[in-house]
Amino acid sequence: MPTLKELFDLSGKVALVTGGSRGLGKEMAEGLAEAGASLMLLARREQWLTPTVDEFRARGFACVGALCDVSNVHDVQAAVDQTVAAYGQIDILVNNAGVTWAEPIEEHSLEKWNMVLQINLTGAFLFSQRAGREMLKRRSGNIINVASVAGLRGSMESGQHIVGYVAAKGGLIAMTREFAAKWARRGIRVNAIAPGFFPSRMTERILEAAQVHVEASVPMGRVGNEGELKGVAVFLASPASGYITGHTIVVDGGGTIA
Repeated sequence: MPTLKELFDLSGKVALVTGGSRGLGKEMAEGLAEAGASLMLLARREQWLTPTVDEFRARGFACVGALCDVSNVHDVQAAVDQTVAAYGQIDILVNNAGVTWAEPIEEHSLEKWNMVLQINLTGAFLFSQRAGREMLKRRSGNIINVASVAGLRGSMESGQHIVGYVAAKGGLIAMTREFAAKWARRGIRVNAIAPGFFPSRMTERILEAAQVHVEASVPMGRVGNEGELKGVAVFLASPASGYITGHTIVVDGGGTIA
């Protein structure tokens, strides 16, 4: 029987993390590296990517980075190819890249709807498909989709007006189940994480205006803290979760149960 340390050990594994240069993506990438994984970090902007790659290398992590638009199939394939060229394999994929747009449903533009769906959902599909092809060759791999509690519930008129984001995250949770069912017997596990409110660039304006209200709706009485997604990502990427696939782990302080 493996020891607990062995169950959470990612030594020799290679993790590709989209949106991995800052925020929650950086936190999860850091956790994977601390558990022993080598990293390929992807970001849209050089000014976000290079400092994180440099920081991780200074800490002794094996880390390379690349610019990537996750909604562009050519960028996606290039990133997968670069990862294989650098490390020889892909063991873990974290689909974290995402954007949102706030606009009432009746006024929501098709252009912004398409943008949100292309990045949040189509991008995750493309990376899962292309990285998955590499995993299928070795009959081994883990895909972690970063969804949201927004994909599990709606909000009333007084809530956020993020219909495209809600649709994309709900679709991502459903897609997680479908990929997991199709590839389970081919050695690939696919799971999702659904965070509640965590401080990030995406949530900073909401929390500035309504953190007290948000925290009042959470049974634990607060938003998420830095580091509280790191362990979940390592768990799902490691042998510790070896008999789990197709599930969404909600990390929201109990917000979806009350």
